[in-house]
Amino acid sequence: MKIKKVFIGIDVSKEKLDLCVQIGDLISQEIVLLNTISELKKFFRKFFKEHNAEDILLCCEHMGHYVYPLCCVCEDLNLDLWIENPYQIKHSSGLQRGKNDKVDARRIVEYAIRYQDKVRLYSLPDKNISSLRILISERDLYVTHRSTYQGQLSDQERFMSRSDFAAKSKRLKTLITDLDDFISAIDEHINELLENDVTLSEQHKLLCSIDGVGSKTATKMIATTNAFRDFDNGRSFCCYVGVAPFEYTSGSSVRSKNRVSQKADKNIKALLHLCALAAAINKKDSDLRDYYLRKVAEGRNKMSVLNAVRGKLILRMFAVIRDNRMYDRNYAAGFG
Repeated sequence: MKIKKVFIGIDVSKEKLDLCVQIGDLISQEIVLLNTISELKKFFRKFFKEHNAEDILLCCEHMGHYVYPLCCVCEDLNLDLWIENPYQIKHSSGLQRGKNDKVDARRIVEYAIRYQDKVRLYSLPDKNISSLRILISERDLYVTHRSTYQGQLSDQERFMSRSDFAAKSKRLKTLITDLDDFISAIDEHINELLENDVTLSEQHKLLCSIDGVGSKTATKMIATTNAFRDFDNGRSFCCYVGVAPFEYTSGSSVRSKNRVSQKADKNIKALLHLCALAAAINKKDSDLRDYYLRKVAEGRNKMSVLNAVRGKLILRMFAVIRDNRMYDRNYAAGFG
């Protein structure tokens, strides 16, 4: 990447963006913009009269869909954008006292200048991947609400009068029926999207060929990895989802067992846990079941073995995508 001369730290919120522009050792301006595409384009077109786009590096924290307008503008104007984990920025800035949006923008631009050699430029994913992520997020929301309402039906009958429960259950069943319809509609939309995209459809088939991996997990893996373009290999993804164990020792007094980090994507990790259960316990003819039973018989902790199974499933998923072929349980080399 070309050496940058202008650094812009951006603190992103729902309604506004706080920008801190630094050139060399000096902060040239600090402004607040509305978080809209039109407002951002207006600012940068004026900014381009004094600076070239290739000399500018923008850096912001990952704030979910609130960064979407900024991403669109950077894509249209060919600006380099670095979206960093907020935790990474916070813990690289030393001891902090006080907080406001203006100060946060300054800290972000300082981070961009100090660690520009570690920059990872962001680009918008393909339209189908973006749509897939939105659909999965919406589906997860409905599934969560449905579980809540179903719990109300099963847990509260004994603790209210029959007439009150009958009236309540009628309303809840209506809500549950509507949510079932919404979830089914989203599933159909996801299937259509996968079928109409050759790459995504092929990846989905390859992933589902692995013992224990179902359609929902395969779809989630494709969306999370940006069709397996955002991660170099399965080991880096194991670290991302909190499957890779790390050593915890210090001096002569701290001697903890290796354990996984809690800094992880818990959503996909939960799905992988269900896949591990299916492959290691429920599927009778799976080689992972043999592995699980052997390790448990050796005295290994069951959850530790299941975590190892999760790791093996991840390595197999990356292997079938890398080799572009269905999983073959009789050909173990390279599949994990």
